Amino acid sequence: MRTILAIAKKELTVYLTTPMAWIVFTFVSFLTSWFFIGLLMGFKEVHDRMRTMQVSWDQVPPDYQAFRNLTEGVIVNLWGTMLVVTLFVSPFLSMRLFAEERRQKTFELLMTTPVRSIEIVLGKYLGAVGIVAATVGVTIVYPVILSLFGASWNPATMEAKPTLEWSTVLLGYGALILFGSTCMAIGMFISSLTDSQMVAAIVALVISLVWMLVRIIAPNAEEPVRSILAYLSFDSQLQNMLKGVLELKPLVFFSSVILVFILLTHRSVEARRWT
Repeated sequence: MRTILAIAKKELTVYLTTPMAWIVFTFVSFLTSWFFIGLLMGFKEVHDRMRTMQVSWDQVPPDYQAFRNLTEGVIVNLWGTMLVVTLFVSPFLSMRLFAEERRQKTFELLMTTPVRSIEIVLGKYLGAVGIVAATVGVTIVYPVILSLFGASWNPATMEAKPTLEWSTVLLGYGALILFGSTCMAIGMFISSLTDSQMVAAIVALVISLVWMLVRIIAPNAEEPVRSILAYLSFDSQLQNMLKGVLELKPLVFFSSVILVFILLTHRSVEARRWT
């Protein structure tokens, strides 16, 4: 375990001392802040109208129902943006895990060290998960701001009160990190197959994107294919968790996908040890 943690620490250090990680942090901060401000303005506009009209939620159009509180009206809607950002960012964070080692001719040196292949794979993967968690964690400032300064208008009591549900917020972050960790596992496997970082990033992005959107073709298929495609879709697995509903099914699903790709990466690395 000590060896795995040492490799993970080394990977995190490499990430944080290269421009790529800071470019990603900046990109995520800029993009999500733009959407956050837009959602906040939309939320304020809806509640200003309700305060003026003095109507209850039962009397407003269905489109307004999502703006009942700050959690659903701002944070949950922001998760959709973060999901797309995580999908596109993860392959570019994972592309260097093994491809960089092979490009710099250090892969052979790594394989001659008295460290088992599975320890190398797990160490690199933990480092990758750490950088994904840091990337997603950049946005924690938004719920903190809402918790400190935000409030929702309640027409029934004619009062404004804080309504940020931290259980939903934290579960949403957990879902995003779980999804990002899955994308990193896929990217790590692809990175172990090539010495081109760009090829690794593009192939991993395509696989993750298709896996995310597989539910789109599900309605056009016949049973039992329709149910299978709907179950396999990343998007369908994540929806309830992003809304604050904790279920065992997505945890088992994503953990299984991660385990499979870690084992595939181990087999790929182990095969190259003897070639």
